[in-house]
Amino acid sequence: MSPDRAAEPSSSELTVFNIQRMSTEDGPGLRTTVFVKGCGLDCRWCHNPEGISPSPQVVWHGPRCIGSRECDAACPEQAILRSGDEIEIDRDRCTVCGECVERCPAGAIEQWGTRWTLDELVSEVAKDRSYFEASGGGVTVSGGDPALFTPFVAPFLERCRILGLRTALDTCGMCSRSNLLTLAGRSDLVLYDLKEIDPERHARFTGQSNQRILANLVALAEQMRRGEPPSELWIRTPLIPGATLTEENIRGIGAFIAREVGDVVARWELCAFNNLAADKYRRLGLRWELEGVPLLSKAELQRFEEVARSSGVDPELVLATGRSRIERAEVASQADRSPVAERRDG
Repeated sequence: MSPDRAAEPSSSELTVFNIQRMSTEDGPGLRTTVFVKGCGLDCRWCHNPEGISPSPQVVWHGPRCIGSRECDAACPEQAILRSGDEIEIDRDRCTVCGECVERCPAGAIEQWGTRWTLDELVSEVAKDRSYFEASGGGVTVSGGDPALFTPFVAPFLERCRILGLRTALDTCGMCSRSNLLTLAGRSDLVLYDLKEIDPERHARFTGQSNQRILANLVALAEQMRRGEPPSELWIRTPLIPGATLTEENIRGIGAFIAREVGDVVARWELCAFNNLAADKYRRLGLRWELEGVPLLSKAELQRFEEVARSSGVDPELVLATGRSRIERAEVASQADRSPVAERRDG
């Protein structure tokens, strides 16, 4: 979905698909991350597919279903289609009225996406102030992409800062330059995605060229050099098998960072592929082409970490994060070192 096809941004309400507390992955310390619905990209590997559309969506969670059929009777549009024990939501008919969600006795029908007012959302995240103060954390706005909803997100970030809460913006950069700089100016930290350095490959994998994304990052760096917020910038690159996981791409991104923004970047994070999103796609009635693709091995993560460190950036900036698969040799080695093994050998 292009930025121009996003829902009309509003200053009065924002559609959020998750508020994740105690997060350690979206900035320093313990954080409360607000996930905004709506994104300017359509990445083939997206592990939050419920964040792509800006509109609320109704989904069915099969393991919870007890077959009461109360949702069928509640739907005024007859958008719930049954085939044996399976349910499909006819999304052309569904108006997301919420009647089926209210009537389902087992919680098997859910709505992804809730509208919040500014006062409600500020009050909600402020509940976690004590965790922020103890850990050096704060509030992160992620998505989707919050930069598509600047009329709401800008005053939200400003209100958080007035309350003394540290703020972070997580963006893919596929937005207008003015939106990005406005939100960055109200953030202590910006987490900025650089996925693929080649514009044609970027368009193939995400639906959009990366030209605007790269230009926006350069503009953000210029803002920081003037001493304006944010005070910190992290670059994040997903390591996706069959897509971004190539030495050419990692070296190209590293060279761009070193040439254009290396003086203001505090971290370059290589995010290991997450293969846990298949159920989300099924619940949305979609097929995920990466279903069944294994996690990267520890050796693969280490290899690409070294590639990044030798790409021209300050090697100290590079950090690989995320889960890796455990190889058989590692399992055997861990078993040999276990207390049970030690007692057996002794």
